[in-house]
Amino acid sequence: IAPAVRVALGEAYGLPAGENVLDKLVTALKIMGADEVYDTIFGADLTVREESAEFLRRLETGENLPLMTSCCPSWVRYVEQERPQFLKNLSSALSPMQMFATVLKDRYRAKDAADGRTTFHIAIMPCTAKKYEIQRPELASLDGVPDVDAVLTTRELARMIKSAGIDLRALPEGTFDAPLGLSTGAADIFGVTGGVMEAALRTVCELVTGRELPFENLHVTPIEGLEQIKTASLTLRDTLPAYRHLEGVEVRVAVTSGLAGADRLMREIAGGQSPYHFIEVMGCPGGCVSGGGQPRTDVENFRELRSRALYAEDEGKPLRKSHENPDLLRLYETWLGEAGGHLAHELLHTRYVPRGLYNERVK
Repeated sequence: IAPAVRVALGEAYGLPAGENVLDKLVTALKIMGADEVYDTIFGADLTVREESAEFLRRLETGENLPLMTSCCPSWVRYVEQERPQFLKNLSSALSPMQMFATVLKDRYRAKDAADGRTTFHIAIMPCTAKKYEIQRPELASLDGVPDVDAVLTTRELARMIKSAGIDLRALPEGTFDAPLGLSTGAADIFGVTGGVMEAALRTVCELVTGRELPFENLHVTPIEGLEQIKTASLTLRDTLPAYRHLEGVEVRVAVTSGLAGADRLMREIAGGQSPYHFIEVMGCPGGCVSGGGQPRTDVENFRELRSRALYAEDEGKPLRKSHENPDLLRLYETWLGEAGGHLAHELLHTRYVPRGLYNERVK
């Protein structure tokens, strides 16, 4: 279940915009026959860790900057079709949905072979473009089968729950299954424009300086909100010996949602005028909270209400930085090795190619 789903699904039942119904949703899915229910934001924590390592490598070498996020499949497809000269700038890190799927399918591969069953993985997303993402041939597992078998949008799931005769509002609260249910607040805000960048900066700052950021003040205020383009900068000070060469570097970041802002930022890059090292792009204005698969609403400030609910979930968690997730640390220690290392790159990263109209024009 993606983070933006939990703060929008209730609207299909007449609940206020932004009300978090995640715990009831887990119960509903179990009633409908799901054997196990997990939170996609474990995959978001994993994405933060891999993308942060990738960003630091690029910052050190100066190659292919600015780094652009790759969580949004409509944005990735836009670059592949219309702006292929920027493919080298896209992060190679898989989206949280795909990272989680890689871990899940690997975990059950041996068990499936032993008991003759097949793990069928359904991702519940706020985004219709996620249905396209799971069909990308680069994202199939080694046997050629997609790691995500099906995607349901928030609206589709609401219709399924209603057709099953379940009153979501009356359900008791359920809990995610272990061990992939634990996540940090940094992952919750992936559903909000600026959230991916903020989550990455929390990790990058601590990795470079070795100092713990204050729990009470983790928000990067300049990149919050619904403006078309938001920017911020931070200067790296008192860096660890391994990052001494980054001492004093002013890291500049930009965040945009909606392709109009992305187009403006890319024109700056093409013209050699971009000052940024890291850019977050989401295809939908406001980010995933207003994704194409979310419930329709007449509430004027629904984006703000849904976003506020995700920030509240972040602030209410004991762990708010992705690199502090103990289940994630265990995953690297027992399986993946070093973040951004050979195995992690092989399993958790992808590649991009020019597609569609661009290829037709070339021919």
